[in-house]
Amino acid sequence: MTPDERRALLRRAFDAGVAAAHPAICIPPHLPEPPKGRVIVLAAGKGGGACAEVAEAFYREKHGLGPDRLTGLAVTRHGHARPTEFIKVVEAGHPVPDAAGLQGAADTIAIAEEAGPDDLVLALITGGGSANWVAPAEGLDLAVKQATTKALLRSGAPIDAINTVRKHLSKIKGGRLARAAHPARLVALAISDVPRDDPSVIASGPTVPDPSTLADARAALERFKVEPHPDVAKALNDPANESPKPGDAAFENTSFTVVSRPADALKAVIETLEQAGVEVRVVGADIEGEAREVAAEHAALARAIVGNGHPVALVSGGELTVTIRGKGGRGGPNQEYALALVKELAGTPGWAALAGDTDGADGGGGAPTDPAGAVVDAGSYERARAKGMDAVVFLNGNDSTGFFEETGDLLNTGPTCTNVNDLRILLVDIPDEAPR
Repeated sequence: MTPDERRALLRRAFDAGVAAAHPAICIPPHLPEPPKGRVIVLAAGKGGGACAEVAEAFYREKHGLGPDRLTGLAVTRHGHARPTEFIKVVEAGHPVPDAAGLQGAADTIAIAEEAGPDDLVLALITGGGSANWVAPAEGLDLAVKQATTKALLRSGAPIDAINTVRKHLSKIKGGRLARAAHPARLVALAISDVPRDDPSVIASGPTVPDPSTLADARAALERFKVEPHPDVAKALNDPANESPKPGDAAFENTSFTVVSRPADALKAVIETLEQAGVEVRVVGADIEGEAREVAAEHAALARAIVGNGHPVALVSGGELTVTIRGKGGRGGPNQEYALALVKELAGTPGWAALAGDTDGADGGGGAPTDPAGAVVDAGSYERARAKGMDAVVFLNGNDSTGFFEETGDLLNTGPTCTNVNDLRILLVDIPDEAPR
């Protein structure tokens, strides 16, 4: 293979993984029959708009429902809206919530509270819902929640720890949406973007019992050295902000189904690579940890494979984290992983790698044009060196986007309208050509 052919194979495999998790594929088989009353669709997250679009088409085309029996609201990330007629779609901030998400969450709660016993509340939940459905607990304002979210993101805290805090500072997360919809029947369908597909972690579990506690939320802030705002500290010491637990009446008429998960995307990636004659070794489906440290581990595995005699792909999923050390740097965990690979594998021939977020955005400022990750190869280091750039300097400054803008290695997909976490493919032991 030429360098271009390697990159094309990596992109083809990544795109197959994303396509396998699109709402158009995974949502329709699980949509329930309409009730006597209304179907009320409440969707959130990066795939929220696409979920609403798919559900609306299903109930209009298959069951002939009109606006009198089909309604709802989807809150999705900016740039991820899809066209609908009966279900309203609004765009809001992610990963840091904004005023649009605040209003969208308030409207979502109000719609849920209006549901009657003959209605079906259909909650379509995807990754990103935690930021899109923002409803601060009593005594908190949006700015304080924004600051807390930013601090947790910068601390390197994993998503389950971040969501533990979020759930105890919210009127919608941690099972509270189910409480609002009670006694109507509530069916939740979720596209998982979290390791181990824990329902209470996906979008901070708005429709399921919450096993975490106020004490857990306080411990998470302490563990990751996030000093809480006085209003946050007060809220996390208020028993009224404890989330509903198993056995609560709010869950007596609810169900929850994961309709797509990271493992499904990983399977599609593996099949694409194997069809191309590549041996696949799954390093881990739910890897967590510091991006640069995981990259160093994978680079060591890659060096051990060189000379194997045939192409091998090290494939992994999960969600990595970045602890911000520099100032003004740009990038997310996938780009930092890729940049660390460039550093670790400098001088090693015959490799190429793709690291990308299946939602189409890896870090960034919340714009639809944010990169999804990066595609790098044995020539990336040389291209950087020719421009007088040092990978170590950029890595220390957490500026992976700046590095890859110069080397031409950014992965740009645009919004994918789904989210099943990150995919990483490290292709090893292919005869190396001169760098492009």
